[in-house]
Amino acid sequence: MATEFKLKGVTSLDLKNGEKKEVEVEGIEGGKVLLLKVQDEVHATSANCTHYGAPLKNGVLTPDGRITCPWHGACFKVSTGDVEDAPALDSISKYQVFERDGAVFVKAEEATIKANKRPLNVKCSSVSQEKVLVIGGGSGTLGAIEGLRGGGYTGQITVLSKEGFRPFDRTKLSKALMADISKVAWRQPEFYKDASIEIVQDEVEAVDFSAKKVSTKSGKTYDYAKLVLATGGTPRWLPIEGLKGDLANVFVLRSIPDAENILKAVGDNKKKIVVVGSSFIGMEVGNCLAGKDNEVSIIGMESEPIEGVMGKQIGKIFRGLLEKNGVKFYMGGSVEKAIPSKTDSSKVGAVQLKDGTTLEADLVIEGVGVAPATEYLKDNQSIKLEKDGSVRTNEAFEVEGLKDVYAIGDIATYPYHGPGGNGKPIRIEHWNVAQNAGRSVARSINEPGSKPKAFIPVFWSALGAQLRYCGNTVGGYDDVVISGDTEKPSFVAYYTQGETVVAVASMMKDPYMTQSAELMRRGKMPSKSELKKGVDILEVGLPSEIKI
Repeated sequence: MATEFKLKGVTSLDLKNGEKKEVEVEGIEGGKVLLLKVQDEVHATSANCTHYGAPLKNGVLTPDGRITCPWHGACFKVSTGDVEDAPALDSISKYQVFERDGAVFVKAEEATIKANKRPLNVKCSSVSQEKVLVIGGGSGTLGAIEGLRGGGYTGQITVLSKEGFRPFDRTKLSKALMADISKVAWRQPEFYKDASIEIVQDEVEAVDFSAKKVSTKSGKTYDYAKLVLATGGTPRWLPIEGLKGDLANVFVLRSIPDAENILKAVGDNKKKIVVVGSSFIGMEVGNCLAGKDNEVSIIGMESEPIEGVMGKQIGKIFRGLLEKNGVKFYMGGSVEKAIPSKTDSSKVGAVQLKDGTTLEADLVIEGVGVAPATEYLKDNQSIKLEKDGSVRTNEAFEVEGLKDVYAIGDIATYPYHGPGGNGKPIRIEHWNVAQNAGRSVARSINEPGSKPKAFIPVFWSALGAQLRYCGNTVGGYDDVVISGDTEKPSFVAYYTQGETVVAVASMMKDPYMTQSAELMRRGKMPSKSELKKGVDILEVGLPSEIKI
């Protein structure tokens, strides 16, 4: 039953438009709510983001009533608490708030305030005959199935997953090498049972688009009314002796079994570990293992880690942070081969570079990118894959030339309308992009004829300090404007094409990334020249009008 709770230290609801105030709730240990004023109305909501618990008081409140998390870009609609953008799954709670006798109160259940969220109601005991079939089990699938049920879809939902796990936080594999499904899964098994969502462990072999049927390697056939292709990426193996799967203790990292195998090989730590590839995956797993008393070496072909995406200056910062953690770098290096162990010729013993450098290795982890997992579509006459093996879609993620078929996540090449995009077809391998695309597809199915809602890509990484990133540089950039202290590090980096900011990266500077994403949505991001003159984007007002 809802109860009235007094807010500590608040005597009136006299806030300014755009103002946020976190307040404690009397009588509830640790209980807090957030007061926000939008368009002359004061609202009371949960105080923390439902994703990783970031304090929303540090987030960005927009004039149209969105509160955006300062860490990872999750957005909520203030008037309802509903999720607007990934990666949050549960909505924030909304409370009745009022003044009385010189004090301010909220009316809510104590358990709801403590929970700091409004769980998604997906119970669906009676389903209609219409069927949505989702192929894949990653972030895109998560966004699609929760968006469908959360949006009122009552048809059958079946997920065909090669891994067979319920959706989990894949970002924790490389950042923390967590391999326990009970700790990384987003939901308990009962959630999917209550929602009448069937998750089947099986691998798709072929799709008959004209008959609307999918056949699997187990010999089963599934029909569908709507089909969502969300098979993600397949880790690449280097086509080099000893590193193409021909020696044991050489790993890629994409799935829970991959993480389990790496942890088993690491054992009680104190191992010599070679990471081939200075990508985000390679850097994250290298940093994670270095913190566990292992000797970690990272080999990269670029002059600085992640240089192609982030540039030399920022790449150098990342390298410095990992070096402080004990990681050794061999940049500008090219691998010649892997050498078998002297004690067990079936296992790797060392990695040799083309310059003659030999690095001893108890295990090797390859982080050299992924390819779109579309092998099951390569010989299909009804669909034409892009050169990289991806699937071309429109803004609504509908596959070109096919009816009732969508593609999302790592396999989708879609028109990008963010800064510098101009509708150019691109493919983005970000967790948030996949989940937002899944939500977009769910909205299209639940609300036929609705216009797709564009979003700004958001990315984050753990590289000795928390990196926040928004926008996209697939189309290239010609300069980087850096503000702040790169030694600490506490900085914001603006990636520009001419005068246009196409992406923003930050460390220890929340909520600059979030503010940038909202300015990008509104076409109000300051120009390169303005930034060089010292314009602070936190002081740039957010207009209500959305441009993309």
